[in-house]
Amino acid sequence: MPCWFRFMIRIDTDKGWLLVEHPEHARLAGRFAARWGNDEFVAPEPRPEILFAVDHHDDAWAERDVPPHLTRDSRPSAFTRELVGKYSAFEEIDLADYLGVRGRATEAVAAAHPYAAIIISMHTVDLLTNQADLTRLSEADRALHKKFIDGQVRRQSELFVDLSSQRGYERSLEAASLREAFDFLQACDSLSLTSCVRYPSPIPLRGRHARRSGPAAELTCTPLGGDTYRISPYPFDSDDFTEEARCRHVAAGSFSDLASFRAAYAAAPVGVLPVRIVR
Repeated sequence: MPCWFRFMIRIDTDKGWLLVEHPEHARLAGRFAARWGNDEFVAPEPRPEILFAVDHHDDAWAERDVPPHLTRDSRPSAFTRELVGKYSAFEEIDLADYLGVRGRATEAVAAAHPYAAIIISMHTVDLLTNQADLTRLSEADRALHKKFIDGQVRRQSELFVDLSSQRGYERSLEAASLREAFDFLQACDSLSLTSCVRYPSPIPLRGRHARRSGPAAELTCTPLGGDTYRISPYPFDSDDFTEEARCRHVAAGSFSDLASFRAAYAAAPVGVLPVRIVR
């Protein structure tokens, strides 16, 4: 029976695992997004809608009433540093359920925040096409995947048409502005994922980002140790700041089977993963 894959994000430690749930990772991305903008880099507009998209792009995971799972080798099933830059292992999930969660991520915000919903849907489509390895999908799952992607693209068009009739969105709906907002979510998301898995090597953040003058830039995240990361070129409003993501620490050896793991996870105190960003 396929497991519910990547319910959370995992850092392997000498004593066990630090586990960050996906909505909390999105909140960390949102905190980074709120700090974006300085003399060199401009934050995209409409800022409130785009910040909402970053902050809430993984909310649908919280709605999925499924407890955490274990991998075949008895580790918490989660997104890890080995999966950064990849999107595979579809054979380990119930694809219909998984796509349902991804679809609800768009619909959860569409009524109140249609522009945010477009950006979240663009993120979902990119995740499941440009970043995905679909080679192991069955023919039936390929058809399911295509139907889902086509539906997301159609939903983006519907939301676009609805917004185009409203005043104030003319520039925001231009192709360049949508791409800028999408790249912004991608960068904040990838910085949060990179720090939530303690990625050990320099890595580019996704997308290219508008400067106040000159060409758009790709940003690089370089780990310095101690949960500290240097971003270059630097887009934030302070040269040195720390944000936090809530997490739980589950000790190795504290469980012997799935039921005991779930009990250990539920009993683990909520702590924080501090993430320091420097110029």
